[in-house]
Amino acid sequence: MRNSFRDLTFEELVAKREETRRKYLDARIDHVVGHVENPLEKRTLRRQIARLNTLIYNHPDVQQVEGE
Repeated sequence: MRNSFRDLTFEELVAKREETRRKYLDARIDHVVGHVENPLEKRTLRRQIARLNTLIYNHPDVQQVEGE
């Protein structure tokens, strides 16, 4: 799971990040309400978002845009 994001394109990485952010928001709401099946899911989602942000920031497409 950790390295499964490396072979995605830039657009797929951004879409996956948005999907993961929505899941994280839902997990936060469920945690407040008290309907949590897996309490560690929030931590896992937060770390996935961080990995995706790192891959997006270091992606060659972003490096070309920043270099111009």
